[in-house]
This record gives sequence, structure tokens and C-alpha cells, in this order.
Amino acid sequence: MLLEGIFPAITTPFYPDSRLYLRKLEHNVERYSRTPCAGLTVLGSTGEAVMLGDDETRDVLRHVANAAAPAKVLLAGVARESLTETLRLAEYAAEHQYDAVLVRTPSYYAPSYGLNAGAAPMLTYYRAIADRSALPVVLYSIPRFTNVELPLDAVAELAQHPNIIGIKDSSGSLERIQALIAATRNVPRRSVLVTPVFTALTGRMMMADAQAAVMPDFVSADVLGGPPVMVAPPMVKTMRKKEVGFQVLSGSAETLLSALEAGASGAVLAFASAAPQACQEVYTAWKENDPVVAREKQRRLVEAARVVASKYSIPGLKHACDLNGYYGGVPRIPLLPLTADQQAEVAAAMTDLRN
Repeated sequence: MLLEGIFPAITTPFYPDSRLYLRKLEHNVERYSRTPCAGLTVLGSTGEAVMLGDDETRDVLRHVANAAAPAKVLLAGVARESLTETLRLAEYAAEHQYDAVLVRTPSYYAPSYGLNAGAAPMLTYYRAIADRSALPVVLYSIPRFTNVELPLDAVAELAQHPNIIGIKDSSGSLERIQALIAATRNVPRRSVLVTPVFTALTGRMMMADAQAAVMPDFVSADVLGGPPVMVAPPMVKTMRKKEVGFQVLSGSAETLLSALEAGASGAVLAFASAAPQACQEVYTAWKENDPVVAREKQRRLVEAARVVASKYSIPGLKHACDLNGYYGGVPRIPLLPLTADQQAEVAAAMTDLRN
């Protein structure tokens, strides 16, 4: 699977009483699907994945898959503290045509598999997932929340596995991104299917093609009780292949441009949940080799991302979503919504990034 571009790490909407607000989730996904972003990341840290039960997790994965445009790459956050439960969710994501699974490092028993324990526990865990997952695996290291960071040598070794295709690194360190790229530079390149314009070819696009191929061009008026209706043609008539290496995705909007310049293939960004277009503009200018515009677009992001995402985290992101036409609402307790003063600070930070 090709992982290039910007992937908003979307929030999970709740009613004020903390029930899942699935209609608002669908509303958000439909809006993200109209942006030029490459895809969506579901149930990462921004999605409050650790706050959800297994049934709720399945509900979210199912509703997002149903609402997302077929051309959008879908990454499913499926991490649990055990191999068995992570694989159960990975299987569910595969059944709903996700394109890859995002697997956060286990963290509860950190002394047993953290930095002082060596690489063996993480190597065993991720290899076992990759061996049995029907979907490609993207490693996920976010030491800010887990206090566990995947060692560079472990990432370099895991990158050799044919079903481990990349990493999302949320350390916030540009030096770490550079080190990951250097450590995985010599990984054998993989051949992935892409569209004729070399964008990612998703499983849902291919399924739509297969369904269209076996359906007639017209549906009989006798069946519908009305005039004949044209059936949509296949979405992708031809496919191409592209060679890609191990794909490193940044998790920091504040250093997005620098990460791209260092060799990152894209970014999974919490801040993009509230400002997808602004983040995409950085990527587009960089992709079009316009460094002046890219630097200006990056400059606009830095302070807003620092306040909204880094300082206020999920409550800040949810309020910023509300400001920009996406439903944010409240986080789940023990996370608390912003105070009035904090909301004003977020609104001021988002002034130049409003839709």
C-alpha cells in the first residue's frame, strides 16, 4: 500500500453523556473525503482509542469504512495490549476493507518490554502480527503517551518483514525521523498497485471495480418501478505499479516540511483533523517543488499546531474541529473539555486557518 501525503488522525465524536455519536462521525468522514488529503487514520491516539471498548471500536471502524470515499486510504488503529486482541481487531479491519493497520506499541508492562528490556519483546510482537494480519502493518511509536519508544535497530529489523510497510513516528523529533529514514534506507523495495496517476489504489476502489464489472449498465424499470437508472462505471480501468521502500510517516505538524525534506513519505497528523487543508497545502507545495510557498504554508501551521495539538491535545483538537465545521464535541472523562479561556486561546490560534 502506498502511504504518501497527509492522513488526518480523526477524532471520535461523543454525545455529552459519552455515548458514541456515530452520525457525527459519518458527517466528519464525508467532509474529510472531500479534501485532497490522501486518506484517514481511524482510532489513533487522537481518536481516543484507549477510551473505547471492543464493540465500540468495531462500530467506529465499520461506520468510517461505510462513509469514506473509496479513493481514500484508510488506516485502522487496532492496538491492544495483547497480541491476541490486536489480531482480532486487525481481522475485523480487513473484513471492512481497510488498507493497513496502525499498531501502537504496547505500554502497560513497559518495564518488561521498554528500552531496558532489549528488542526481543517488540520484535516478537510485531512479527507475530505481521505474519498473521491480512492487512499490511504500520508500526506506531508515540512515547509521549506510552513511555515506550521503538528502538531504531528494532525498526530496521522489522522493516525487512514483507508485511510491515512503514512507521508513524510521533516523537516530535526531526532527528528521530532522519535516523529512521537512514536506518531503513536499504530495505528491499516493494511493488505496490497504484492508479494511472500514481496515487494509492485502495481495496475499496478495487471492490467497486469488481462490482461494477458484473453489474449491467442499466437496471430495469420493472425492477425499480420507475425510469431506467445508469449504474456508475468502474472507478479505475487500469492499474500501474510503483516501487516503494519502507515508508516513514511523521506525526508532527510543527515539523512537517522538515520531515518531508528529510525523506518522509507523508504524515499522520492530529492537527489535520481540525485543519486538513492547511496541512495538505504544505505537502502540495513541497511536492510541486515550490520551497518558498512550502515554507510560508509551514510557518502558518507552527503556532496553531503548538497551541491546539501539543498544548491542549485532544480537547483542543476537538474544539478546533468545532471551529472549522467538523464535529468535535467533548472528550471522554477523565479528559475534560476546554475552559472558556482555553477555548478563546484555541480560537485565536486558529484565526488564519479557518475554513
